[in-house]
Amino acid sequence: MAGGVAVAADLKAEAFAVRRAHFPDEIHFYAPGLKRFSTEEFQQRNPRAFLPISLTGGACALQCDHCEAKILEPMIALRKHNLFDLCRRLADSGTEAVLISGGSGRDGAVPVLKHIDEMARVKQELKLRVLVHTGLVTEEAAVALRDAGVDAVMIDIIGADETIRDVYHLDATTADFDRSLEVLHKHGHSVRPHIILGLHYGEFRGEDTALEMIARYPVHALILVILTPMVGTAMQNVPPPDVNEIEPFFWRARLRMPTTPVMLGCARPVGEHKVAVDYAAVDAGLNGIAYPAEGIVNYAQQKGLKPSFYENACSCGC
Repeated sequence: MAGGVAVAADLKAEAFAVRRAHFPDEIHFYAPGLKRFSTEEFQQRNPRAFLPISLTGGACALQCDHCEAKILEPMIALRKHNLFDLCRRLADSGTEAVLISGGSGRDGAVPVLKHIDEMARVKQELKLRVLVHTGLVTEEAAVALRDAGVDAVMIDIIGADETIRDVYHLDATTADFDRSLEVLHKHGHSVRPHIILGLHYGEFRGEDTALEMIARYPVHALILVILTPMVGTAMQNVPPPDVNEIEPFFWRARLRMPTTPVMLGCARPVGEHKVAVDYAAVDAGLNGIAYPAEGIVNYAQQKGLKPSFYENACSCGC
């Protein structure tokens, strides 16, 4: 036991040292307009600065066990508007960047191609920053998104075939996710892949494989999020992964990708779990945290890190 504790302490120290060796002594905190956010250390001033749009409204063909389309509910549904007109209204009300997302089809892809011309107009005429959450990506989609001039592509990477099958209900394999990374890299995208820790019903299964897949490509940033059991889904009573599993993964991610910004994203459990995870993220040398728990900004300063604050997503600001 003592030896294991010593090894853990060494890895923790090494992870923070690697961060210090490759990045300035700064840490970024984010509060995008996905929800209202205010702590004593960080107050949202323009909750409309960064907003999410669902191209499919509340519809998703996959109905993944961890989500069942619940994540789409707070997004702005396209409904009767075309994408350009909706974005123009948002820009007029103070929005600076948008996340274009939506439910997946049976092929695991968000239907971005149907709206690609409007995305190009949003970039060219409105000058908004445009991030696109794609799902699986074909060569055609990668080329079209590049030509439309989108700023970044976000994609969840899953490292276990059984998770793809049992949680996502998707007829695909890890090779399909790797192929998506490959075509996005091939066509010059700024890619910000996400790994959902504990996605397999709260268990770690394939996260390290996903990390290895991502590490083979020069991605712009790696975003780590954590299974958050949602009421009304098949996983509503599933405990999230333990912090004692999450923290070593933070170390592994930092050490495996020493020069890539690694961020703790929006999705993670609340309460004491969140506080412990956020402290672990600072200790592991992560570069940014979305919606930081109370006290985390001060803790980062005690570690010698200068905080910067942004009202957009960590995928947008890194």
